[in-house]
Amino acid sequence: MNPTKSSLTYKDAGVDIDAGDALVRRIAPFARATKRAGADADLGGFGGLFDLKAAGFKDPVLVASTDGVGTKLKIAIETGLFGGIGKDLVAMCVNDIVVQGAQPLFFLDYYATGKLDVDAAATVIEGIANACIESGCALIGGETAEMPGLYAGKDFDLAGFAVGAAERGSILPNREAMTAGDVLIGISSSGVHSNGFSLVRRVVEESGASYGAVAPFGGGKTLAEALLAPTCLYVKSTLAALHAGGIKGLAHITGGGITENLPRVLPDGLDAEVDLSAWTPQPVFGWLAKSAGIAEQEMLRTFNCGIGLILVASEKCAGHVIDAYQESGDRATRLGTLVAGGLEPKVQYTGALRL
Repeated sequence: MNPTKSSLTYKDAGVDIDAGDALVRRIAPFARATKRAGADADLGGFGGLFDLKAAGFKDPVLVASTDGVGTKLKIAIETGLFGGIGKDLVAMCVNDIVVQGAQPLFFLDYYATGKLDVDAAATVIEGIANACIESGCALIGGETAEMPGLYAGKDFDLAGFAVGAAERGSILPNREAMTAGDVLIGISSSGVHSNGFSLVRRVVEESGASYGAVAPFGGGKTLAEALLAPTCLYVKSTLAALHAGGIKGLAHITGGGITENLPRVLPDGLDAEVDLSAWTPQPVFGWLAKSAGIAEQEMLRTFNCGIGLILVASEKCAGHVIDAYQESGDRATRLGTLVAGGLEPKVQYTGALRL
């Protein structure tokens, strides 16, 4: 070793182990607060543990999902508004689990950055923990990776991983039970949720709008606050509706919009006939469409357009299902019915969006 040359440390290379340790200490209470039957939610092990028997399952089938929040994260990073991003991350995963008739059980997160900002990371992870609590889901682990040279400046990325379970025989969709005349029920979104933000950011750029200015579509919030409205968590309301009975399938309306997501739960030979005039999308969607001249069909296959979840239910149970969602605080609306279709299912639209 050259005696005149100082010894390098990991911190010299851009990775601060002390900052990582400080973050773990900050987030440990958040994780503990998510404790539920089957998981103590303590951090620090090499793997997270979950006891299905303790959670009350007899013959469970596991359902897993992973997702991120896309380029919505860029707006949060540019504005420093991180309060809702953690909820977005959890919602994108657990909503995919509950639409298959499963109960989310546990969640893990992955936070990758060039230089760890402990305050920003703690805010994000606190949001993750709160969303886990709201979903009845334990935060049993995760990873924080500091990778200088891979991420520039304050950039960071997020990924979430959720696992749920349902008793064998209760997995959805139940395509065999679906028939023409079944009712389509839409559950309102909170706004753009976490899809289509590459187009959203392009619209903002070309319109000359400022994230810090009051949103041009009203509401009194800044444009950034309005766009960063967190994704709805549909777990508790959907589990209550499933208990009411009569639901044959559910579709989480994410990337691809209604056009691409609803057919994923339908059987061959049945189409979804959706009346676009049955609901009024939030004003943000009208602003996006009008600011950039986005055609209706493009809106419907890019954004949720005000509907975050669509259910297929029998006619006789539709009222009970709607009541279950309303009582849980979600707005539920009849959107249309299933109709006879061709070999591959698709969405047939009637009416026009109220943009």
